[in-house]
Amino acid sequence: MYEPKQRWLGKGGRIRRRGIYWLPNLFTTVALFAGFFSIVQAMNGRFEQSALAIFVALVFDGLDGRVARFTHTQSAFGAEYDSLSDMVSFGVAPALVVYVWALKDFSGAQNIPMLGTWVTTKLGWIAAFIYCACAALRLARFNTQLEVADKRFFQGLPSPAAACVVAGLVWAMDEHQIRGADVKWLAWVLTMFAGLTMVSNFKYYSGKDINPRKSVSFPAVVAIALAVVALVAVSSTLPEMLFILFICYALSGYVFAVLDIIRRKGRLPPAAPPS
Repeated sequence: MYEPKQRWLGKGGRIRRRGIYWLPNLFTTVALFAGFFSIVQAMNGRFEQSALAIFVALVFDGLDGRVARFTHTQSAFGAEYDSLSDMVSFGVAPALVVYVWALKDFSGAQNIPMLGTWVTTKLGWIAAFIYCACAALRLARFNTQLEVADKRFFQGLPSPAAACVVAGLVWAMDEHQIRGADVKWLAWVLTMFAGLTMVSNFKYYSGKDINPRKSVSFPAVVAIALAVVALVAVSSTLPEMLFILFICYALSGYVFAVLDIIRRKGRLPPAAPPS
């Protein structure tokens, strides 16, 4: 992450600049490489590795900002570099992976009534592009609302979580030797769902207000333990567990929206009786 400190004059009036903080920058570069590696592996038909690389990018993307804050090396350059890395790892890579894995099979699909042959055969790349475009819009909106946004919540599904929804499907299906062509409609719906949810106004809990030093109530600990047990019980493999986890997170925004509507309606005064 580059530190754009003000330039200052040293002896002889020479302009000196500060260099790049290599440590947080290194984490961002690893996340970027993981996204690039995911694309390359998908092109070679290695979908398990391509999906796993997206999850690796998620880990390093979460680390770079924390390392920068811990070492006091935040900068505007680092934020922009991180955003560009996110676009590759969580925008372009998932779209291309799911397209190569399942959505390209729409090119040979038969005509669907009321859609026509042209639209039917293009459904795959249309969904992949919509996801990619929504990821770009989501990142742009996030960057422009950093100063005014509520730190406790994200507006719209975060692009790393959306990428893990798509990659989780690919990884889980590949784990059970299910070809993408056999579940292309599921992949299409999930890709559209993840993409459009990124640009929605639904609130998603960010977890940024969690303080590890703060004590929690005993019921909260029990609830967390039961949630972990339930997640393990319904999934037989790690890919399934991760897929279910991120699907639940993606759906949580809709649940919060419904609860918010119910809460607001409960506060409304009763309607006046007809005269």
